Amino acid sequence: MDQPPIIVTETDYERIDALLEKTGDSVPGIPELRAELARAHVVASDEISADVVTMNSTIAFENVDSGKRFELALVYPKDMDGSPGKVSILAPVGSALLGLAVDQMIQWQVPGGDTLKLRVLEVRDQPEARRR
Repeated sequence: MDQPPIIVTETDYERIDALLEKTGDSVPGIPELRAELARAHVVASDEISADVVTMNSTIAFENVDSGKRFELALVYPKDMDGSPGKVSILAPVGSALLGLAVDQMIQWQVPGGDTLKLRVLEVRDQPEARRR
């Protein structure tokens, strides 16, 4: 399955790129996240559609194979405080969701060889949309 096109804000791109530089390749999934950034269409924050997953967005999505639905906020590792409802950009699910729009689906290989098939159902809260 071809991966869907993704859109990332300039701010998110720069912050994630800096995070990856500090992290190095010691964390599983970093090469895949780098590849996602490399293929992303980068736009100004005020140009991104409200239905696209950006950093600090709260999204509803489903695991297509299991039918299970989730609602999580996509955050930077520094914002992972142990509270439920958050996923780090460095986690496989976080990396997979970044830049997807509502109704887009992606297949993402996770450590151990399994593949997740995720579909974005709704972007419930997006920081860029709140600023408009």
